[in-house]
Amino acid sequence: MPRPQQHRQRRARPAAGIALAAALALTATACGDSGGGASGGEGSGKGKIVFWDNNGGVRTDVWKQIIAAFEKKYPDIDVEYVGIPIADVQKKYDTAIAGGGLPDVGGVGTAYLATMVAQNALEPLGDRIDAGGLKGRLVTGMVSGVRAAGGRGKEMYEVPTSANQGTLWYRTDLFAAAGLQPPTTWAEFYRAAAALTDAAGNRFGFTLRGGKGSIAQALEMMYAQSGIENFWNGDRTTVNDPKNVAALEKYTGLYKKATPEADLNNDFVNMVAEFDHGSVGMLQHNLGSYNDHIKAFGKDKVDGIPLPPSQDGGVRTIVSNPVDGLGMFKAGKNKAAAWKFIEFAASAPMNSLWNESAGAIPANTGAGQDKWISDAKPTKAAMESLNDPRTKIVQFPYYLPDWNTITKADTEPDFQKVLLGRMTAKDFADELAGKLNAARADFAEHNKP
Repeated sequence: MPRPQQHRQRRARPAAGIALAAALALTATACGDSGGGASGGEGSGKGKIVFWDNNGGVRTDVWKQIIAAFEKKYPDIDVEYVGIPIADVQKKYDTAIAGGGLPDVGGVGTAYLATMVAQNALEPLGDRIDAGGLKGRLVTGMVSGVRAAGGRGKEMYEVPTSANQGTLWYRTDLFAAAGLQPPTTWAEFYRAAAALTDAAGNRFGFTLRGGKGSIAQALEMMYAQSGIENFWNGDRTTVNDPKNVAALEKYTGLYKKATPEADLNNDFVNMVAEFDHGSVGMLQHNLGSYNDHIKAFGKDKVDGIPLPPSQDGGVRTIVSNPVDGLGMFKAGKNKAAAWKFIEFAASAPMNSLWNESAGAIPANTGAGQDKWISDAKPTKAAMESLNDPRTKIVQFPYYLPDWNTITKADTEPDFQKVLLGRMTAKDFADELAGKLNAARADFAEHNKP
């Protein structure tokens, strides 16, 4: 028998969220006034609902377009938009779950889905999907990712809207000037990073993320180079496999040799800005920064390709980027209206609009053939690589309640030590592996059938 839900909720909730709950609970803006475990109701299907955008600011404009179209179709429903910066969204949700004030609908990513499910905050959506217009219209791989991330079998706790993929962005003009071709092997990548570097002239071949979010990027570069296809080997992680350790040594060896020194503290915003400033030849980031690069350089001076396979002509190993989506909260008192909004936002036209703005891969299969995808070469290349039978996806265990804590606050300082030469790649990988193995064992213990 599973442990009581209350116990699992207590374990899954990050300590920071509990500590801040009392102080911040009153700041949460929403219709619902209950905590995560409370149940609301279907409501009339009319009136006001509150929507939290989990990437407020970056995606505000496109969401306001979608909301305006929705309110035109459903004039008896009013959507209050609340933009939450992506760096604050998990803390904001944890605070509202603990102290009340959840929205009716919220943007939810699979990276923190399991924590919210364990706290009993989200409404299961499988039956609603099967009974409505989204049945059979969602990309199978994204559905599988959402189910796995929820940690409760095949139930869906969010409707997927988009997925990302790691992309190697490169300056086509700088490559041409140096007589280089786009790197299709890792040897070519490292040669290009060196060839494009002139530290005295403040020009660098690559920029990496050493600050917030550094671990996800490091893992992506490790598995892409090692060719290891599974995150787990039995009940032990492959993070510290010797092939991954060797890949990490190569990757971190770029720091200050082919990258700016400021990369040590760069989060994704600063890393992307470093590239878009114009003095860097390559950047590894996901499709989400596509439009930033186009604005900075124009389509003729920048392009993006999938990360190379581990061996020339061999298997391409890519990590499972989080799937973004929309969740409905149990505390909501107007679920009928909330579901109308989710269905509308995930419909083919709106899903296409959103993903064109974000440069991401649409979740609705009806959007997959739209012209903008053919015009956006990096997005098209990412979709083609996902459909390539030689591509293997390394599934990250987003279902582990401790995944985010381990791969962010617990490990990012150690990664900076590796960059500075104060910790070896092997010690780093062993330390991370130990935490992940313990988290998996703990999860298994508390989720016994």
